[in-house]
Amino acid sequence: MATTKRALTDNDAFTPGSDLLKSGLYVQYGCGWCAPEGWANFDASYTLVFERLPLVGKLYTKNSQRFPDRVRYGNIVKGLPLAPGCASGVYASHVLEHLAYDDCIQALGNTYRLLRPGGVFRLIVPDLESVAQQYLESLKGRSAEANELFMEVTSLGRKDSPRGIVRRIYSWINSSRHLWMWDYPAMAHALEGQGFRSIRRCTFNDSEDPMFARVEDRLRFDGALAIEARR
Repeated sequence: MATTKRALTDNDAFTPGSDLLKSGLYVQYGCGWCAPEGWANFDASYTLVFERLPLVGKLYTKNSQRFPDRVRYGNIVKGLPLAPGCASGVYASHVLEHLAYDDCIQALGNTYRLLRPGGVFRLIVPDLESVAQQYLESLKGRSAEANELFMEVTSLGRKDSPRGIVRRIYSWINSSRHLWMWDYPAMAHALEGQGFRSIRRCTFNDSEDPMFARVEDRLRFDGALAIEARR
């Protein structure tokens, strides 16, 4: 499979007749600060929206660093501003668990539509099976902390309720909580339901396409469920 070696520009990402789209685009959503060259990098963070506001956005600082210029706002649930069948590869690392179940299914369907025939989708989510096994092992030792550790690791619970209008608003727009956890059988079934094939567990840097080496981080695979599928 041919790969793209030159830097991706904003015009490349959104121009239907661009050479990049003809050769196959590489799309990453929920990218955070990871925005390598050669990839169309999208994130749905409200922080990104604030940072891109004229004038006031330059003064707004929430995190230790700002989103790179190559990151564009895009919500995979609503659909990214890209043509169907434009992508040779799509990548999503620790994104889908932050979506409600129905929204995740919608995101998988939109991902499938982005890919050209034979295109590759690689995803990473926390592994519910692994966390559950750790929880059960802790219970064998009658650990009083087993329940607390499970809830913290899965991010399915919270210890306190936000107080004050500012904290409540922040809690409402914050997307860091996990809304649905996945194991391999469930995710494979969901992918199949959207038309994906050749579904398999994958590991760090085991893709046949070298473009994925630009976005993958070994630490994000640790203790996680990583899957590769094709259109």
